[in-house]
Amino acid sequence: MIEKHIVLEDIDPVTFYGVNNAHLQMIKALYPKLRIVARDNVMRVLGDEEQMCAFEESTEKMRRHVLKFNTLNEEDIIKIVNGERPNDEFPEGVIVYNISGKPIKARGENQQKLIEAYHANDMVFAVGPAGTGKTYLSIALAVKALKEKTIKKIILSRPAVEAGEKLGFLPGDMKDKIDPYLQPLYDALEDMIPAAKLQDMMEKHIIQIAPLAFMRGRTLSDAVVILDEAQNTTPAQIRMFITRMGWNTKMIVTGDMTQVDLPREQKSGLVEALRILNGIEGISIINLNQKDIVRHKLVTRIVNAYEAFDKTKISKQQNNDESINKN
Repeated sequence: MIEKHIVLEDIDPVTFYGVNNAHLQMIKALYPKLRIVARDNVMRVLGDEEQMCAFEESTEKMRRHVLKFNTLNEEDIIKIVNGERPNDEFPEGVIVYNISGKPIKARGENQQKLIEAYHANDMVFAVGPAGTGKTYLSIALAVKALKEKTIKKIILSRPAVEAGEKLGFLPGDMKDKIDPYLQPLYDALEDMIPAAKLQDMMEKHIIQIAPLAFMRGRTLSDAVVILDEAQNTTPAQIRMFITRMGWNTKMIVTGDMTQVDLPREQKSGLVEALRILNGIEGISIINLNQKDIVRHKLVTRIVNAYEAFDKTKISKQQNNDESINKN
């Protein structure tokens, strides 16, 4: 008889063991010559040497399955133990799977261009209206890179600018004060990484979420760095941020030029950056539009209606200016 300790690295052990340890009980039944005791992400296994080898191989295959799909079911376990191949390959176009096992991939031509630009360039600007998947797709690409260990960390940031209303004093420590501004980033991460694993990654600073002001003085290496809501940066802020790039780093900057929440007299840093950096080798600018909106169908209609209103408003202003000049 031999004894081994098997560590379930990079996955949520709760997903592996199943609800009320249902998966673990099935695995124990499939390996009757082994005594298996699990605690956290470590399994202590004692028993027959031949069955131990088969168990180790199957456990590693199940671990990789959970790492890819964020799920594991009884059918997957039986197939793996019997030496059959479960659906463990990424279908064409799939970036990662969410916590429910649903594939995340491009939904439209411009989203596919964003993915291709990310792979071909070290810095990508993704600009478009609300609901086009800029932030969600960017975080999916970052999560994939982290799972494949081509980077060591994900760094997410956005300017702490209120959307047209003053929140006033916010109670709590610094994290409590800035979390309301960063919630959209948490939402995307929580859809792709199991809660316990996400919490562990954040505690170990593998995933870092911070307001833009916290980026000054840093050099960001071995990471995917995402700046969200960049239309609300000043020229000085965005210049500071994009020059934080270090070795083995990819940077994605997202923004919606129709939702600038800066004071009227303040110029958007994103507008200036797009003009200055257009055509620079290694930098790609992807423009998404209404066709790329993946939220409720009403969002597309709302965006179109506001766009038509803005055009009419600009046209009227131009006509008024011309009349004043003539007089």
